[in-house]
Amino acid sequence: MKKLIFLLFFVILIVPNDSFAIENPLSVTNNKFGIHILFTNELQEAAKLVNSQGGDWGYVTIPIQAGDRDLEKWQKFMDGAKNLHVIPIIRLATEGDYFNTKVWRKPKFEDVLDFANFLDSVKWPTKNRYIIVFNEVNRSDEWGGSSSPIEYAQILNYAVTIFKSKSQDFFIISSGLDNASINNPGISFNEYDFMRKMNVEVPGIFNQIDGISSHSYPNPAFSKPPTMQDQMSIASFKYERELAKSLSTGKELAVFITETGWSKKRVSQDTISSYYKIAFENVWNNESVVAVTPFLLKAFAGPFTDFSFIKEDGQEEAQYKAIESLLKVKGTPAIQQTVLGQEISENMNFPTKNFSNEGSHQKFISKSKALETIVKWLLKI
Repeated sequence: MKKLIFLLFFVILIVPNDSFAIENPLSVTNNKFGIHILFTNELQEAAKLVNSQGGDWGYVTIPIQAGDRDLEKWQKFMDGAKNLHVIPIIRLATEGDYFNTKVWRKPKFEDVLDFANFLDSVKWPTKNRYIIVFNEVNRSDEWGGSSSPIEYAQILNYAVTIFKSKSQDFFIISSGLDNASINNPGISFNEYDFMRKMNVEVPGIFNQIDGISSHSYPNPAFSKPPTMQDQMSIASFKYERELAKSLSTGKELAVFITETGWSKKRVSQDTISSYYKIAFENVWNNESVVAVTPFLLKAFAGPFTDFSFIKEDGQEEAQYKAIESLLKVKGTPAIQQTVLGQEISENMNFPTKNFSNEGSHQKFISKSKALETIVKWLLKI
């Protein structure tokens, strides 16, 4: 009993108030290899790929639709991710518009609130809870039939506020943008113009977020060689990040390449395989890139089959084998542990950096050997 009382006293007086802020994923050893999946039951297959060749704690990007807030289903997914050492990146999504099935319903503020409440109710495998706020919002079909940087900036601003009010561990990432879109009023926006208009509506919006999602596709036609690195290429993330930096107070945002890949209709499998090797070793090795999750692990019907890493018969495509063969590292993200019913984070590499604020407000969290010894003693209740 005395030990329990001392533990409560220790937690209140010793643990710093900001210790539950996000960690910089690039301040620890990070396995940036990942894959995009569509369904929670694909997690084990994804883990096999992203943690191959010495890898550990790779990434998966997965969408969650507004009508799919099934607590049992998503907790099972999170538990599986922890057991398989996979870091989830959750992308918010609505659903097909009831009155126009060719477009996704435009999200409302209450959608964001519901997502925040739901995703705060599940236990995550890692300290950082990665959230992408919707998808390719510079396209009308992804935004209720009429793209609007004004509306998206407002939604993103609200998402930062509401998710952070639930937990400072939420790591908010802006939507990946279509790098091939052009300015066509009412239909689409060039992604860089879209970002500028976002900042006009909500000045400093790129100061508020923690990272940007990039759809660094090799455009046009998903076929450009990795050696061509312009604003519509697998290196488009560099231009997006630099623009976000110029629109903020110089904030160095983390980059998540959550969609990329070559078209099998345009480029042979052998060529795609060589392209991925070049991309990972010479382009996506950029120090700002946290994760690369190519699109898509598997799709057996519809337009996505052109990008599927696994064939309908279950056989692996050459591009799958190419990524599987690349050497990886053992990531060491902060993981969640539970003490007295409360989630605490345990990081295997200290110090870690809290970069949710900037400049003089940046703080570093460190743990000494003495503190570690005390905590271990306390936990033996």
